[in-house]
Amino acid sequence: MPRERGAANDNYSNLPRPVAALGLEAMLLPRRLTAGRRRLPDFLIIGGQRCGTTSLYRYLVAHPGVVGAYPSKGAHYFDKHASRSLGWYRAHFPLARDGGPITGEGSPYYMFHPLAAERINRDLPGVRVIALLRDPVERAYSAHSNQFGMGHEKEPFERALELEDARLAGEQERLASDPTYYSRRHWLFSYRTRGHYIEQLERMERVFGRERMHVIDSGDFFADPQTTYHQTLDFLGIPRLGNPTFTPKNGRTRSPMPESLRASLEEHYRPYDERLAVWLGREPSWRRGD
Repeated sequence: MPRERGAANDNYSNLPRPVAALGLEAMLLPRRLTAGRRRLPDFLIIGGQRCGTTSLYRYLVAHPGVVGAYPSKGAHYFDKHASRSLGWYRAHFPLARDGGPITGEGSPYYMFHPLAAERINRDLPGVRVIALLRDPVERAYSAHSNQFGMGHEKEPFERALELEDARLAGEQERLASDPTYYSRRHWLFSYRTRGHYIEQLERMERVFGRERMHVIDSGDFFADPQTTYHQTLDFLGIPRLGNPTFTPKNGRTRSPMPESLRASLEEHYRPYDERLAVWLGREPSWRRGD
């Protein structure tokens, strides 16, 4: 039987949601007939957004011992599609086979969504999770550039930061209290808040425990992708069989950030980064020059 492969990027992110959903449902329909015989994921790349998750996912699914999700990198079952059935989720993955390759997906909103960790642990007990952490200042700026370029954001970066608290007011609480609620604002406009990594990691640790978490410093990953790739293979328990072509994905050019704004954001993140360094047991790459 030929090996099933998963597509490596999200072909639906730029489409209107009803059209995207219709296309996805049509593609999944024949696979749902065999959902009960399909493998659930062994690993999840949970975030953070704009931290290199797509690049890492591509490198992993290039390994002969890994099959990616179908038809795209991220199923978003534990955040945006939580009301769907587990059978719908299973349809994204290959047929189970003794001794066959492992499988996984990458949905970078999982790390930030307040209910995703508990949902993951409920349906995927024992799954391994991978988190990537980028300089939170650069991550916020990159996220804004991406949303602006895709037409989701109309405001310049500094104004978007000024609006963030008002845009997100009450959204975290409503997401946590209503399992059926989906917040477009929480997903799109959490530029500064998503960089509070320590809060997200502590939530994940309470659910998964440290032994099921693999945390990658994106600065180290970008500087030396081979070492990070090999460490991730070791975490997943699959052999090192050469290397893929290390080419970063989803980059977007943008103008330099004003230094005054950068300094303000660095000061905002300082207490979070200090707690993060204690949790990691080392300074994150963006603080090593301090």
